[in-house]
Amino acid sequence: AGDAHRTRVAADGGRAPTRGPRWGTVVCMPEGHVIHRLANRTNELFAAEAVAVSSPQGRFAESAALLDGTTLDRAETWGKHLFVAFDADVPANILQIHLGLIGRLTFAPLAEPVGQVRVRIADDRWAADLHGPQTCRLVTATERDAATARLGEDPLRADADPQRVWTRVHRSSRPIAALLMDQAVFAGVGNIYRAEVLFRQGIDPACPGSELERSRFDAIWADLVHLMALGVRDGRIDTVRPEHTPEAMGRPPRVDAHGGEVYVYRRADRPCLVCGRPVHETDLGGRHLFWCPACQRGR
Repeated sequence: AGDAHRTRVAADGGRAPTRGPRWGTVVCMPEGHVIHRLANRTNELFAAEAVAVSSPQGRFAESAALLDGTTLDRAETWGKHLFVAFDADVPANILQIHLGLIGRLTFAPLAEPVGQVRVRIADDRWAADLHGPQTCRLVTATERDAATARLGEDPLRADADPQRVWTRVHRSSRPIAALLMDQAVFAGVGNIYRAEVLFRQGIDPACPGSELERSRFDAIWADLVHLMALGVRDGRIDTVRPEHTPEAMGRPPRVDAHGGEVYVYRRADRPCLVCGRPVHETDLGGRHLFWCPACQRGR
């Protein structure tokens, strides 16, 4: 399909366009580990500090003015939503952000804003600039709680309740591959973690949730917790076990702008790293699904 516009997750959680073969136009929504990295960086730079809040673009100017000069309390994440709370004398003192497909939040030493910056949070040293978000609004604590109540459990949150997830999965006839992408079930899980966890656990993506064994679900959840935490730590998604790394197998490293060593994601028609048979690709709910039929037969 020729060269394609693609997306790379940068070290600070922002994203930069790159080029790559075969894919047509592909824009990747950041997965939950990226949003947690953004929250961590926001807290590192601005927590408990008085900050300047502005809207260089002008589209958020009225709301930004309500927060300007207040103290940033804390940023936290639920799934793919970032909530930044300010100690402001206004009812709606929480900035809710969802990056969507094209949004990005970048951190840099303080300088003049570049491009269409919807919101800037800054002190006298650093600036966090928000570009092109899907959602950017001020909400109350009650509205934040209502928004998170509609989401599923986030594997990266210490207060996540896997039993709640299991109940929803076990009652559903939908394929587990579809349930993993449902943000009302698994908050923060995206296409890469979906494909890789199902491969690592040897589970057929078409298996209905109602037919999934509880032990298999527990393995999926534990793997998500483990892999997504590594993503927060490293700023990239690596899912291959030590015995399947390029060094261990004597194979070239993956060349992909998205980064990370993976088993099946974006490896359609290439040999499976475990069995050698071709990786398959199909469309499920408008998203590319990758799996190895030989390795993934379990329920």
